[in-house]
Amino acid sequence: MKVYQTSDIRNIALVGGAKAGKTTMAEAMAFCGGLINRRGTVDGKNTISDYRDIELDRKYSVETTLMYTEFGGKKVNILDVPGFADYQGELVAALSVVEAAVVVVNAQSGVEVGTEIANRYAAKLNTPMLFVVNHLDAEKANFDDSVNQLKDYFGSKCTVLQFPVNQGLGFNQVVDIVANKLLTFKDGKAEASDIPAAYADRAEEMRMALVEEAAAADDELMEKYFENGDLTPGELSRALRLAIDKRDLFPILCSSAKENMGVARLLEFVCDNVPAPSAVNSPKQTKGGKTLKCDSANPTVAFAFKSAKDKNLGEITYLRIYDGELAEAQDVVNSVNQSKERVSQVLVCSGKERQRVEKASAGDIVCTIKLKDVKINHTLTTPKNTDDVVPEIEFPTPIYNVAVKAANSNDDEKVGVALKDMCNADRSLSLENSRELRQVILGCQGELHLNTVKWYFENQYKLAVNFTAPNVPYRETITKSAEAMYRHKKQSGGSGQFGEVHMLIEPYFEGMPNQTKYPIRDTQEYTLDWGGKLVFNNCIVGGSIDARFMPAILKGIMEKMEQGPLTGSYARDIVVNIYDGKMHPVDSNETAFKIAGRTAFREAFKQAGPKIKEPIYDVAVTVPTESQGGVMTDLQGRRAIVMGMDAEGKYTTLRAKAPLAEMNRYCTALSSLTSGRGTFTMAFSSYELVPADVQQALLKAYEEAAGEEE
Repeated sequence: MKVYQTSDIRNIALVGGAKAGKTTMAEAMAFCGGLINRRGTVDGKNTISDYRDIELDRKYSVETTLMYTEFGGKKVNILDVPGFADYQGELVAALSVVEAAVVVVNAQSGVEVGTEIANRYAAKLNTPMLFVVNHLDAEKANFDDSVNQLKDYFGSKCTVLQFPVNQGLGFNQVVDIVANKLLTFKDGKAEASDIPAAYADRAEEMRMALVEEAAAADDELMEKYFENGDLTPGELSRALRLAIDKRDLFPILCSSAKENMGVARLLEFVCDNVPAPSAVNSPKQTKGGKTLKCDSANPTVAFAFKSAKDKNLGEITYLRIYDGELAEAQDVVNSVNQSKERVSQVLVCSGKERQRVEKASAGDIVCTIKLKDVKINHTLTTPKNTDDVVPEIEFPTPIYNVAVKAANSNDDEKVGVALKDMCNADRSLSLENSRELRQVILGCQGELHLNTVKWYFENQYKLAVNFTAPNVPYRETITKSAEAMYRHKKQSGGSGQFGEVHMLIEPYFEGMPNQTKYPIRDTQEYTLDWGGKLVFNNCIVGGSIDARFMPAILKGIMEKMEQGPLTGSYARDIVVNIYDGKMHPVDSNETAFKIAGRTAFREAFKQAGPKIKEPIYDVAVTVPTESQGGVMTDLQGRRAIVMGMDAEGKYTTLRAKAPLAEMNRYCTALSSLTSGRGTFTMAFSSYELVPADVQQALLKAYEEAAGEEE
């Protein structure tokens, strides 16, 4: 395969809803470019894009696939992106490294959840968009409804450049506003002819509106439009390129990817109107603010945006080249960790097929293998320009957490390795080994995402794994003062153990005076790792306990605070006053006073009006306005307090404070209430006392669990 120059490279991502036909579109593009001589199908399990075992099993895309086609002397890199919302980590990575998003819309269903998510991320990343209304050959296809929905959801920038003449069964003709021709599709090819009189007025009206809208992207072109009342075909093409690149215009085109109608014209449009990587309006900036000009003569800057494991090749790293060239046997530096790497091979991808090339130019998207220490979001440079670090992709925060445990404890290590592998390849997953909860917590984007993880465990790693709801990180505290004493005495031949501790505990609150009914000799205040305070006062008078034993008493108290007396949760916000005790001249030691201090603290805690606190989160739920009532009712059923709401367009954002204990699997409930259109974020707010009935239920559950363990 030849090495394409930057000016002849186009990078696009196929995005949109799950059943919009993106994989079929990618297959048709490869066919139009002559890379394959027979188009595969999703049902036939023989497409270039969906080649992984899980995709063949489920018949939908799970990971982004890098492929390409050649058209009109240009190389078009295609990233076929999964359409389900749970795989939006794949979406944000793909949109971060291309010059345009081709949003595929199902003509039978119009704007779907996947369409909205694609638009949301494209807007955030400032990625230009083209809409393609697909499935126009379907019986229930409705182009006008789809267009109206696009304009309704995404604004007047959505501009029709083609419209179908005979949508539905028998579809084979569109009027192309830019070409100013009627296109008739036959055997994958388009025959151009004059626009019939019945459509001429509509086409001319739409063309003039397009010219005016596109010309607004450039002052010089706007002046020419005002002078002449029109633009030449060359000027219109230039205006379109500028308007699309600036996100001032979102073209709407037509297709039936299944029947290969309109796909070649789409490729032609992409090659003509999506800018080359070196000609974009807003080129990529490094973390230091340097502009990467996408010039092959510059030092190499290549960014790792995707990683995958192959059973034969090992780890595959996918790279977008932002500057310079990448060549076989080239020595590079990982600018993130300063490790040195050698690029053994430069591979051009077409699904699972990979072809070696001598080098790749700036702007290209390729992959390589056998890099030692390169992960997603790492930048490869030459030793001369290690400061040229590309900003990291901001992956979505997980919204669905589960606790993961190997069904067989002998497999714990294998499960841990598998989880790390999956999280390295999919950065929208998160992994935490929680010391507090004594659980391994996996965060994902929803139930479908979790089911994908389960599939990998069952089919790829062959491991039995249990997934359960995570424990809630409760806190324990007290509401009144209480005193207790404990004498630890043990004699078993030789020196024994003896220690007696008397203590008074009190609730701590911010700004409270450091005073008690006992005289304080020394105060130590500790900010606890899990939040809150412990104030430890030495009130011993007369030497009943030596000062050397006070650290042991504190250690015993801290041990009990790490596993609270009520439910085993962390305790917080307590003042401990040690005011009396006894020692033995021979048998007293640190162990004895640690046990005495721990036990006295436990007894005092139980008498001090103990309460359980639960984590409260600030929750922002964005839903279609028509779903607002049902979502609000559901939140109130979760003990949430709605603090307010804000309306914007078709959506309303509800702001609430909700207990974490009630938000397990909330993403599933919200999806059901809003047909998948609702989104939410959560951020920790504070710890608050649980209601009395909830506390009783928690205490009962803890006692039962402790009884079972015994």
